[in-house]
Amino acid sequence: MKLVFLGPPGAGKGTQAERIAESEHIAHISSGDMLRTEIRKGTEAGLLAKDLIEKGEFVPDEIIIEMVKDRILEPDCANGFLFDGFPRTVAQADALKEIADIDAVIDIDVPFDRLLERITGRRVCPNCGMAYHISTYAGDTCEKCGEKLCQRDDDTAETVQNRLTVYERLTRPLTEYYRKEGLLRIVNGDLGIDEVTEQIRKAIR
Repeated sequence: MKLVFLGPPGAGKGTQAERIAESEHIAHISSGDMLRTEIRKGTEAGLLAKDLIEKGEFVPDEIIIEMVKDRILEPDCANGFLFDGFPRTVAQADALKEIADIDAVIDIDVPFDRLLERITGRRVCPNCGMAYHISTYAGDTCEKCGEKLCQRDDDTAETVQNRLTVYERLTRPLTEYYRKEGLLRIVNGDLGIDEVTEQIRKAIR
């Protein structure tokens, strides 16, 4: 099974992707995670990506596409994969058609005000990557490894506003793109995590 998850920043793509990838025994491919790995390594692509991400801008298509091409050749993708955060533009979607046959595209729909609340309240562990939200966790250290939590540079209110604006301009057109392909499935992301997961499972069946 080969899936694409669409949805604006804060829609819960990462959480749902992890759940579905595990239950379907397919690889979870997050373009964001791949980019953050390059940033930590200090590669040329990583340095470029860091500057753009901190401004809320997208990384150039050619960088992302090459990373994806290499990633889907890895052994854990043999049974299929789930793209989380890719494609983000029509150009990326066109490139994806050349390298993989997608079975379904899940669009997780969440109102703008809820997205802003979700993202600006998010805190992450810089050591192990665990994520928390101030509405459900009052601590300032990671429960898993004890590291002090922080707010990602791209989770501040100003940057989030810009990220959502960029999403509407560049990524929203993908819903119509995949609707025409007959692959689009829209789910309500403004529900409980378990409810959203169940909607997705029904959609991919």
